[in-house]
Amino acid sequence: MANVTDLQTKYSKLAQEYSKLRAQNQVLKKGVVDEQANSASLKEQLKQRDQSLRKQEQEMDSLSFRNQQLAKRVELLQEELAASEAKGKKGKSKGDSPSQHGLQTQSVFDEDLQKKIEENERLHIQFYEADEQHKKTEAELRERLEKLDKDAEQHQAIVDGLTTKYAETIERLQSDKARLEVKAQTLEREAKECRMRTEDCQQQLRQCQSELNRQVKQSSSVIQEKVPFNDTKFSDYNSLNVPSHNRRHQLKARDVAGQAMSFIQDLVAALLNFHSYTEQRVHIYPLDSSIETISPLNQKFSQYLHENAAYVRPLEDSFLQLYQSITEDTVTVLETVVKLKNFADNFSSYTHFLQKILPYQLKSLEEECEAPLCTAALSAKNQELQSDIKRVTSVFEKLQNYINLLALPSVQQDAMPQSNTSAVFTQLAACLHSLHDAIKEMSKHYNQKAVIERELPTVTQKLCTTTECLLGSLGSLTSCTGKIATFFSNNLDFFTSSGYSPRGSTAALNPMQAESMLANKKKATAYIQAVKKAKPQSVPYREALSNRRILTSSTESREGLTQQVQQSQEKIARLEQEKEHWLLEAQLGKVRLEKENQRIAELEAQLAAALGGSPNSQTAAAGTLTRGPEEAAAELKAAGKEPTLCTSLVGMLCTTPTDEHVGDEESREQLIKSHYMARVGELTTQLQISDSKAVHFHSECRALAKRLAIAEKSRETFSEEVKLANQNITRLQDELATTKRSYEDQLSMMSDHLCSMNETLSKQREEIDTLKMGSKGNAKKNKGR
Repeated sequence: MANVTDLQTKYSKLAQEYSKLRAQNQVLKKGVVDEQANSASLKEQLKQRDQSLRKQEQEMDSLSFRNQQLAKRVELLQEELAASEAKGKKGKSKGDSPSQHGLQTQSVFDEDLQKKIEENERLHIQFYEADEQHKKTEAELRERLEKLDKDAEQHQAIVDGLTTKYAETIERLQSDKARLEVKAQTLEREAKECRMRTEDCQQQLRQCQSELNRQVKQSSSVIQEKVPFNDTKFSDYNSLNVPSHNRRHQLKARDVAGQAMSFIQDLVAALLNFHSYTEQRVHIYPLDSSIETISPLNQKFSQYLHENAAYVRPLEDSFLQLYQSITEDTVTVLETVVKLKNFADNFSSYTHFLQKILPYQLKSLEEECEAPLCTAALSAKNQELQSDIKRVTSVFEKLQNYINLLALPSVQQDAMPQSNTSAVFTQLAACLHSLHDAIKEMSKHYNQKAVIERELPTVTQKLCTTTECLLGSLGSLTSCTGKIATFFSNNLDFFTSSGYSPRGSTAALNPMQAESMLANKKKATAYIQAVKKAKPQSVPYREALSNRRILTSSTESREGLTQQVQQSQEKIARLEQEKEHWLLEAQLGKVRLEKENQRIAELEAQLAAALGGSPNSQTAAAGTLTRGPEEAAAELKAAGKEPTLCTSLVGMLCTTPTDEHVGDEESREQLIKSHYMARVGELTTQLQISDSKAVHFHSECRALAKRLAIAEKSRETFSEEVKLANQNITRLQDELATTKRSYEDQLSMMSDHLCSMNETLSKQREEIDTLKMGSKGNAKKNKGR
């Protein structure tokens, strides 16, 4: 799971970096488009300048040609003037009419020359003005060219920086891709191992099921025959219709309540953070309360949100009281859990609080949509958040109804049958899953909204920080609700099972029966303690607990232990048989020893009596002592005391009839009776131990079956997570390839554009150089003229 969470965090970071790069890419695209537009406008201006320059060159050529013509015309006129003056000198002698005609001709030439001179001066002025304008245009074009060179250098630097940056990003993404592929391969190997383990577990499960079925049949027969408590002293107690105290159920209920308590604490912390950060956001966006006054609607909404702790904290306190009321010495069913009503009331008050702030939340989102910088995408996300908030509130209302139904039997007896209780628990589990889905969807839409808000120009760092905190609280709320839903679904069998019910009935347990059960438990405890005092050879409670822990910890080697137990049982049975045999032998030997002691005492008495008589009798007594038992028996037979052979279940006993014959038989019967009573007590103890072991093995097999079911569920969840991880990996690989391809296309387009711009600039430089050379040549010609 840790690897999956790391992958998810890395995927979210990659997505954020990808969104940032996309935003930067859009800005660069916009800049490139603007520069292309500027370049196009500059090209148009350059074309216009070229056209005007060509026109001016044509005018200059026409003016220079006209100037040459006028110069030739002036030379011709000067030559004609000189010829006319020479002719005038020769014809001075003629009359007035020719002189007048020459004067008129000369005046015409003077006027014509004056006009040509003025025209030439005007043309010189125009040429000078055109030259100045050409120089000015050339200077402007040079400045523009220098500016374009600088811009081209800046764009080239930007392109180089982006190229290096994108190259680093591509390398990093490739390394991440390689790392993810390695992780995917490891996950695949783990999945294969999990499948192999699953197959092994299935085989073991089938074996365990067959073994469990056999043990269940054997245990059920043992339980039906041996387990019921039969009081031999007071037979009236055997007919009581009161269920027995289920300590295992109480421990399970305590454990489940402890887990639920930790989840409730996480839920309360997440809800407090969510409402607090929502209040901070209301004070910041769309109007900052530190700069200007927020709307009265948001003020009221902030006031309600400030009171959230008064509705959220009691949830944790009331559930803590409920958890403390569940102990090992109580009876935990819906009819006896009175503290559940307090939790239901507090949950109802929190649901009413959500209903109270619902219209203010919707109006606040509408006010954000009415902000001047709110885009269409942001308005759409706000509408989706409105629907998500409505859905979350409706799911909390459903949860309130189901919790109130579960708290009803503790207030009103026979309020709900067992079948309806199971249906309510099932619907409550489905409702918890719906709550998790709704909060997950709301967190998703809030993330998308936060991404859109970061692109706005007026977003402050304070708003970004508050939004990040709000997203963090939503993430913790999503995780907490998911854990609660999974926890409730996993323990649904425990919630729907009837831990206590009267014997021979399926009705629910009432408080009176619970009190009777606890009283019977106390009586049973006192009885067992009395039995322990009466039978000190029984196993102590602490030793039994230690044995139980040892057996619980050694469940993995159950088969080996079972074989060892079977071998030990066979050995114990064989030793018991030998023990019984030798006990009987010892008792018989003891009886024989007593008889022999009595016989020796009698013989000693006879010997003492004989010693008091004649020496012949003394010799006879000594002979009697030295003779064997066969001879003694023969004498006894001759004396009328014939030995008798007694047979019984214990064995055979050869006795000699004496005066104490009756007392010996009584002592023998007493010894046999005491032996059999001790043997019956040992067998009873062994039977009780076997019954307890059978019950313990039965419960252990049930626990193993449940653990196997939980392992199956976890395996399914892990396989789903592996599938999702593979899908995410393929999606990221596709996105990476698409991004790489788009970046390469953009870089190629930008390089082509820069090449075309460089060619254009080189052409412009060549044209400017040609224009400079042409203008210098024209200036030299004008100076030569």
